[in-house]
Amino acid sequence: MTHEKFGVALAGGGPLGAIYEIGALVALDEALHGIDLTDCGIYVGVSSGSFVAAGLANGFTPRAMHALFIENKSDDDPFEPELLLRPATGEYGRRLLSVVPLFLSALREYLRTPCSHGFVASFQRLARALPTGLFDNAAFGNYLGKLFSGPGRTNDFRRLRHRLFLVATDLDSGEIAPFGAPEWDDVPIATAIQASAALPGLFPPVRIKGRWYVDGVLKKTLHASLALKAGAKLLLCINTLVPFNAGGVTRNGGDRPVAIVDGGLPLVISQTFRAIIHSRMEVGMSRYRAEFPDADIVLFEPSRDDAEMFFANVFSYADRRRLSEHAYQRTRAELRRRHDELAPIFARHGVTIDQDVLGDDGRTLLHPADAATERPRGTAARKQGLDATASELDRTLKRLETMVDAAAQGD
Repeated sequence: MTHEKFGVALAGGGPLGAIYEIGALVALDEALHGIDLTDCGIYVGVSSGSFVAAGLANGFTPRAMHALFIENKSDDDPFEPELLLRPATGEYGRRLLSVVPLFLSALREYLRTPCSHGFVASFQRLARALPTGLFDNAAFGNYLGKLFSGPGRTNDFRRLRHRLFLVATDLDSGEIAPFGAPEWDDVPIATAIQASAALPGLFPPVRIKGRWYVDGVLKKTLHASLALKAGAKLLLCINTLVPFNAGGVTRNGGDRPVAIVDGGLPLVISQTFRAIIHSRMEVGMSRYRAEFPDADIVLFEPSRDDAEMFFANVFSYADRRRLSEHAYQRTRAELRRRHDELAPIFARHGVTIDQDVLGDDGRTLLHPADAATERPRGTAARKQGLDATASELDRTLKRLETMVDAAAQGD
């Protein structure tokens, strides 16, 4: 039975953010008993977290998403990371065609009143010819559309058994667009993901019903209030972008402490962006706890000194297996470290933390079929494979049961 009062809220962070979230979710799924992450009542996804949230709402277990998106294990339609890196050729072409008219218009204005505007001011309009994004995520949206239209899945918010909110920002008004909410639920889920993940500068804005939408993180980091207002009493949140504390941290075994400025403009911008959105999220969390005192909000995120996460390329997909394993092990360690704090919170909702699972050093994020070849054989590895198989079988049976019930009701 669906846990109507349980919710999951996932923030963004580019492809790396989604990789981290999948690894963390596998760890939570294994260690928390009394909550099924594919059977919660409410899901909220922002930016790259939108497709992970949509996957959970569609019945994809964290392990299944890891196999599909991280290990590319799919016989039918394997996920290709290149889908996220296709040049926005259509956008380039449209902007290129505008160069000549813009140049002629600027030239006429300059020649007409050279003293009033000056050369630079007259030609500023040429900036309109710059592309609004480098890559086109339409192919990724098409892939998700096909994936969510498979047996037992849906690309329609209205046909989900759970409530799903995917948040984008209306570019022209600056207001949030909570796709999945009433009056916003007729947009295909895959299209809403495209809009929510359209980070300005990387992906062009997405046109939906005559409006242009971009990344939902422009307004808030988590948008957890959507789940809380919908009635969530236990809300699990994952945020992947935290400011890095470089104090005392060294890299590659060296003695010299890390200095962010040595990384140049990309790392300076990354640290600035992380600090801004994290500060905003902390303010939001404090407000949520005051406005919803009867709800428990549990946040998981990388530690401030996690150099592995900070120095990884946010938009890289090459090291996905290593980084997802890193997230998996870090989340397991966090559950052990915060056990005394979290156990009473979870207990209020009938959820327990499995200490045996967390104490099993043989557990890995690798697919059970690969674990035997990449880790020492033994009781722990065999136990993990059996546990994972039994868990997947149980969830598959529940999905089949739901499909049979729906068919019997003529749905």
